[in-house]
Amino acid sequence: MMLKEFRSLFRETAVYGLSTVAGRLLNILLLPLYTHCLTKADYGIVATVFAYIAFLNILYAHGMDLAFIRYGCPEKGAEGAKRDFSTPFWSILGLSLSLSVLVHLAAGPLSRAIGLADWERVVRCSAWILALDAVCLVPFAELRLSHRASTFVGIKVANITAGLGLNYLFVARMGYGVEGVFLATLAASGLTVLFLLPAIASKVSAAFDRRLHGELLRFALPLLPAGIATMAIQVADRPMLKAFTDDSTVGLYQANHKLAVFMMMAINMFEMAWRPFYVERERQPQVKDLLARAMTYFTVFTAFILLGVSLFLRDIVALPLLHGKALIHPSYWVGLKVAPVVMLGYLLNGIYYNLNAPVTLAKRTDLIAAATIAGALANIAANALLIPAWGIMGAAASVVVAYGTMSALLLHFTRSAYPVAYEYRRLVRVGLVLAAVAAVALWARVDLKTGLSGLACKLSLLAAFPLGLAATGFLDQEERESLSKAAAKLLGREQPDDGA
Repeated sequence: MMLKEFRSLFRETAVYGLSTVAGRLLNILLLPLYTHCLTKADYGIVATVFAYIAFLNILYAHGMDLAFIRYGCPEKGAEGAKRDFSTPFWSILGLSLSLSVLVHLAAGPLSRAIGLADWERVVRCSAWILALDAVCLVPFAELRLSHRASTFVGIKVANITAGLGLNYLFVARMGYGVEGVFLATLAASGLTVLFLLPAIASKVSAAFDRRLHGELLRFALPLLPAGIATMAIQVADRPMLKAFTDDSTVGLYQANHKLAVFMMMAINMFEMAWRPFYVERERQPQVKDLLARAMTYFTVFTAFILLGVSLFLRDIVALPLLHGKALIHPSYWVGLKVAPVVMLGYLLNGIYYNLNAPVTLAKRTDLIAAATIAGALANIAANALLIPAWGIMGAAASVVVAYGTMSALLLHFTRSAYPVAYEYRRLVRVGLVLAAVAAVALWARVDLKTGLSGLACKLSLLAAFPLGLAATGFLDQEERESLSKAAAKLLGREQPDDGA
């Protein structure tokens, strides 16, 4: 019976993930462009500036888009809906213009202060990228609130597609280098504003409700520390790596860090479907059993992805995608070992999302914020300690430290807030089998094997993971019967249900 409950989660994970997958796959096409057309140092500059942009996005938004989703209501009537839309919209627009003008005027001293003395124009361009992106936040939130999913996804994909085309034009064809990357991003952000103009025009008015703005701020401002902490975990390693090493090292790290996108996509797809799944089942008597089983299945699935991508990583980066050139320029392959470590960190982040469920059901979301801030502090400390000793591997290990800290703290919090009997023995089996297969792969240097023999070795090791789980008695009776029926159906030998 429990497996039936998870069919909707699997289905919704796939549906919600379509736009995420499309966006990530389009973005990964920038890898061959950047690694073949930019030097490592230039790519390092790009990575560092985008890290700062990610931080400042939080400040520019100041939580207004989230507050609008919380307080906005399409059923309030035309005037009420326009007031609800216009108040956060003008708040973001006013703050964004003010901040971007300041950054533009102070680009010289600011660029020198952050180690980008030769890139004043890039800093100025980034200021207006931030402003344009911020202006889009409330309109995008309104599309979500009014369930206009197709419009939302269409504009997002159009933005990414335009960015790809403009990057190719400015970087590959016109040779503008680093500046071309940011000009392309600025132009794509401007196009997105144009795409959203009909939605903005239909909702915006001159109204600005001070009382409503106060309510929005009271909701939004407490979210900023957790938002900044989340972003710190995601991007703080780039500026810190630059501080301890150089731009070329940052570029090498960035290219290989991007390869963890395969795990990131799986985590994002799961996270989008996960919250509705457990909230809808909050009052079911077996909800705690469902949470425990979901953790087990999630860990098996993501461990399989981690192993599969790691085994075939060298084959993936050698794929000819751009005029017969490899996905990543061979000069970057020396850093391939970064990707599996970052993927392990993302797996732990997925476990953290699983652990969000019990504390959310217990209405203790303050514990989530505490764990996130602790993870950010652990990430910064680990980067400071490990980068000088291990370089790019220290930065990658810091991702594991951060998400591991967050998961461990939430697990500790759940024991008192909302105890769940997770299937620890099964989870340990997953970890041990994964470690055993990975150890064999490392010992045999399977990643360096090519041709049919290499393919056979990699597929054998990948198959060894589920076979190893089965051999250790991982599957219960219901799971064995379900797999047996699925195999029979696949082979065209449908088995009758019990009692038929």
